[in-house]
Amino acid sequence: MMSRLRQYFITGLLVWLPMGVTVWVLLWLLGILDGIFLGVLSAAEAMVPGLGPLANRLRHVPGLGVILVAIVIFSTGVFVANMFGQWSVRQWDRLMTRIPVVRSIYSGVKQVSDTLFSGNGQAFSKALLIQYPRPGAWTIAFVTGKPEGEVSCHLPPDCISVYVPTTPNPTSGFFLMVPRADAIELRMSVDEALKYVISMGVVAPPQRQPCPPGEAVPEPLQAQVVSAPADARQSPPAG
Repeated sequence: MMSRLRQYFITGLLVWLPMGVTVWVLLWLLGILDGIFLGVLSAAEAMVPGLGPLANRLRHVPGLGVILVAIVIFSTGVFVANMFGQWSVRQWDRLMTRIPVVRSIYSGVKQVSDTLFSGNGQAFSKALLIQYPRPGAWTIAFVTGKPEGEVSCHLPPDCISVYVPTTPNPTSGFFLMVPRADAIELRMSVDEALKYVISMGVVAPPQRQPCPPGEAVPEPLQAQVVSAPADARQSPPAG
């Protein structure tokens, strides 16, 4: 009787848990957008004293902040699509990069966002298997590009930059630079790999094709495994 009650409870939990987490994430995003709208509204109210009654009425309109922020983002995209908009963005970037403290934050965030959301970038384009945090322990990683600048001068030429997400929160993780030969490219999509990481391996993506022979372990690791018995056979007998 107790086992059946526990089974019913777990079954109901599996139905409500995804829905609850989804609603919580959506409310969190809506709260951020409403916070941006309320901040802008408070600044406008401070600059224009006669805007107080209208601002108080707008604060009580549910969902207005989300709609207005979405309209502003969309309008900005339309504005930047023409030559004058692109020139304005370049002037804005030039202004932001001249402010001592702001330029380091602004430049870093801009480079990351341009890499992640550009259509021709390599960021999060493939899912990989790499050995981390020690040899013999495997985890899922995502390609973010190639090492560049001074770092690339101290690494082998065929290295890739990867991001190893943590479980169950993939927004935090580790940045690694590994040889391409030590990584196994997976056929699963990036979305399927993220679901696999977030679910702690419970939601496994379907295997669409059988694993070809010889692909389970990278070649450098196969060479190490094969060479160990050969070295043992060549060693002289004890005594």
